[in-house]
Amino acid sequence: MPYLELSLRCGEAEQPRYERALEDVGALAVTLLDADAETPNERAILEPGVGEMPIWGEVALSALYDADSDPLLLLAALESFDPELDWATVAFRKVEDQDWERAWMDRYEPLRFGARTWIVPWNHPLPDEAAAADAAVVRLDPGLAFGSGTHPTTSLCLQWLDDLAAAGALQDRDVLDFGCGSGILALAALKLGAGRAIGVDNDPQAILATQDNAERNGLGDRLRACSPETQPDGVYPFVVANILASALELLADTLAARVAPGGKIALSGILVGQEHDLLSRYGEWFEDLRVAVEGDWVRIDGRRRAEHIDRLVRIA
Repeated sequence: MPYLELSLRCGEAEQPRYERALEDVGALAVTLLDADAETPNERAILEPGVGEMPIWGEVALSALYDADSDPLLLLAALESFDPELDWATVAFRKVEDQDWERAWMDRYEPLRFGARTWIVPWNHPLPDEAAAADAAVVRLDPGLAFGSGTHPTTSLCLQWLDDLAAAGALQDRDVLDFGCGSGILALAALKLGAGRAIGVDNDPQAILATQDNAERNGLGDRLRACSPETQPDGVYPFVVANILASALELLADTLAARVAPGGKIALSGILVGQEHDLLSRYGEWFEDLRVAVEGDWVRIDGRRRAEHIDRLVRIA
């Protein structure tokens, strides 16, 4: 199946804004490369290890869209989303699956998050440390659905889950992964001891990818993937939402309502500088809000106030 690829070059400082714009107008996947390398084969993918920061003069971004997407409409949407960015250098071409997926597969390595959590591609042998009895290993391949563990937003959420497991909080508890993508966070929660997980996404491909990854990891009976419209009612002791800041703002009421009194939430997909408004917004329902930063990205986490629920019940 072919795809429409949008490509452009930008400075490293501008990269997060371009990436956010590309994703907000529907990019299925965004790849970041070193634009200054002499040949494409020498380019390194800009998703470094935890704590590492590349030093690049320019970044080459490529974003995949459905093959029947209209390039002119995409440009119009991008200019409307962020008119201050320079979209004049954008180029388009049609590509096949293997053009981009093979590059991911060749470079995707096992990654560790926190004390126990490992994300390991299927085509890679299990590292010795990941073979330990208490390791929580999720096997994944890169795909169209976002979430392979390499992006800082996913890394921040995986570290949050690992910390919860280290404290014994996840054991046999339910988890809601809102905006599940590949299902990576829900799968990691289950591997870390959670009892059941619900993955919610508005992208049908993400739902299929999540369910497929659950089956391949032997967790198909404990993870349910569904759309926002078909998700089950109820509240959860743990909710994680790795989506964009604009969506977190829009869905604040919805996400807060899914967290049980005293339950915990983690929010990511937030660029540095966007956290202030979200802290104020979610402060209506949550206490002990904390901010964690990795590179240009932020995670907010906190605990649901029980008294807020009580107050609403009394008013009703």
